[in-house]
Parts: sequence; structure tokens; C-alpha cells
Amino acid sequence: MRIHDLRAPMGAKKDPKRIGRGKGSGHGGTATRGHKGQKSRTGASIPASFEGGQMPLVRRIPKRGFNNARFAKAYQYINVSALEGRFEPGSTVGPEQMREAGLIGDAFTPVKVLGNGEMTIPLTVKAHMFSASAKSKIESAGGRAEVI
Repeated sequence: MRIHDLRAPMGAKKDPKRIGRGKGSGHGGTATRGHKGQKSRTGASIPASFEGGQMPLVRRIPKRGFNNARFAKAYQYINVSALEGRFEPGSTVGPEQMREAGLIGDAFTPVKVLGNGEMTIPLTVKAHMFSASAKSKIESAGGRAEVI
């Protein structure tokens, strides 16, 4: 047997439904589109958000607040509790070391250290931002918080 002798088993491949090829095909006339209406016409496409002329939901709901998504800076957040057991006392911890330890995704997106948890070992932590509580916990443990 050769590769060109292989065939799909009977019933595995079905001929496509041939629409609009005359009455004898069983799919002539209206070509399975029903009668009249917008969806029976050529090139008909109705957006998913269209509600039949009713005022759309997205326009009925009040808009509030301010969305600064266009200019917002994306940060990676890490808590001081995550630094606690991962590094040797007295070591310097920057974004590269955090990435190697699996605490952050990549070393290029800015890092902000948050103050959730406790810090008992002295570390020199280098990051782009620190919360006030994180800075105080790092310094009270005998370490330093350095802004990159």
C-alpha cells in the first residue's frame, strides 16, 4: 500500500450543500434564506450589537469616571511577603533576580513593591516604585528600598 492508495472511509467526507443551483437541487428558489427581510439579501451582515433600532445598551447606560487606558503605565506588582523566603539575607534584589525566582513575568515591565505581608530579613530591593508600607517594612527589617 502506498500513500496515494489511502482513502477516507465511506461516509467520512460529505459533499458540500450546493445552494442556489435550481429547483432540482432541493436548495433552489430562496436558496435556504427564507423569504424577504434583511438577512435574505446579498451582502447582509448585522452587527452583534444591533438591537433592531432600539437604543443600544451601550448607549443607554450612563458613563462615569475617567479611563486613562491610553496613557496608563502598566506595572508588575509584588508583595514583600513574596521576597521573604526566596532570597538570602543581605542580598540585592532587582527585577532580573525577581524574574529568575519566578516572581514576575519579565524584567522589562516596571515593578512596584507592595506592603502586604511581613519582612524579617534585610534585603536591598531595587524597583521602579514602592508603596509607603512596603518601604517602611523593608527598612524596619534592616534593608534598603532603592528606586531605579
